[in-house]
Amino acid sequence: MALRWMLATLALLCASGVEAADLRVLTAGAYKPVLTAMQPAFEAASGDHLLISNDTAGAIAKRVDAGEAVDVVVSSQEGIAQLVASGRLVAASARALATVGIGVAVKAGAPEPNIATLADFRAALLAAPSIAYLDPAAGGSSGIYLTALFEKMGIAAEIRPKAVLVNGGLVAERLLDGRAALAVHQMSELKAVPGVVIVGPIPAEVQNTTIYAGAITPGAPASASALLATLRTAAAVLADKGMQPPP
Repeated sequence: MALRWMLATLALLCASGVEAADLRVLTAGAYKPVLTAMQPAFEAASGDHLLISNDTAGAIAKRVDAGEAVDVVVSSQEGIAQLVASGRLVAASARALATVGIGVAVKAGAPEPNIATLADFRAALLAAPSIAYLDPAAGGSSGIYLTALFEKMGIAAEIRPKAVLVNGGLVAERLLDGRAALAVHQMSELKAVPGVVIVGPIPAEVQNTTIYAGAITPGAPASASALLATLRTAAAVLADKGMQPPP
């Protein structure tokens, strides 16, 4: 109901002569499936066109700090806060949009490892011949977390030689091309790859839930704020894409 009301309001604004705009949206990869799912309805209601690009949270911060032309930024809550503090984003516009945890996936048809407990998860990682996850050097939040987690679990030395590090993009695609037997990444990005099966989330005691937030840049069109407001109504889309509403 909230989403229908929001889109109806946007349609009225468009009909009232509010000029359409190209909205440049820079998003973390984990949230991109939500944006692309919402894009057709938002564009039809508002008359605006979304120009969506994605990157890791670390790369987003560098691109915005370098002055890249963008209207709406969606990144980790910490990343948004840093860009607000530097004056690159409007503080009053910042909104939490979604949460997502880390999961494990395999190629469809492959054996699914048991990851129910921490001991099971550890055994599955050690047994896998190759494991794909985000390269921490690329600035992706899940890659940074997993690298530290493997150290904490005492298996970093075993993981390192069989790690398939992905420098941004969809980690689970490495399952399809045969370069990895397991993919460990945020659930929404695993779910975005056809032909893979999500085994489940990693155990709760080592789970890392990321909060994604959005904000607009100074001088962004008025409809940029409308986009963020629309995204706040996206609970059903979030569930379909493996994410949850923010707390």
